[in-house]
Amino acid sequence: MDTLLTIARDVLLELLMLLQLFVPGQALPMPSQESDVAQSAIASTTLYSVVKVVDGDTVHIDMDGKKETVRLIGMNTPETVDPRRPVECFGKEASAKAKELLDGQQVRIETEVSQGERDKYGRLLGYVIREDGLLFNKYMIEEGYAYEYTYRLPYKYQAEFKAAQKEAEAAGRGLWAPGVCER
Repeated sequence: MDTLLTIARDVLLELLMLLQLFVPGQALPMPSQESDVAQSAIASTTLYSVVKVVDGDTVHIDMDGKKETVRLIGMNTPETVDPRRPVECFGKEASAKAKELLDGQQVRIETEVSQGERDKYGRLLGYVIREDGLLFNKYMIEEGYAYEYTYRLPYKYQAEFKAAQKEAEAAGRGLWAPGVCER
């Protein structure tokens, strides 16, 4: 609950700053239908420390002194830690790249109203954005360490993530490289 309150506070402050840009008496612009999905994401300005990378699509962060597990939205990496399943092709590489890029880093978490706050395992659902601005979810797809994954509903970056996967496939990057994973 503290997580949601922190994010809500940050969003409220950003909205108040935006409202100051409008001259009193003028109508506020109405969002178009095309932007409805884009408006559903809530970005936090707070930075959190990554304390552990579980695998390519799940991390633990320190959120106000509490360890929070974050499952990344819009992407999936080959499995490496599920005890019920064998390690999948390119899973170790995806996990290693995630560790290289995120271990000890400061990140912002962007949640998505359309995806809900948590998954069925209680993990916070979000996009991970490094302090330097790298949208980690998209990077992993672009470089062929992950593939685009839509759980139920469209999400803010869905078109970008799908395009990133097509580009990675066409370029033969990562798990899309010829001969890497026999299909």
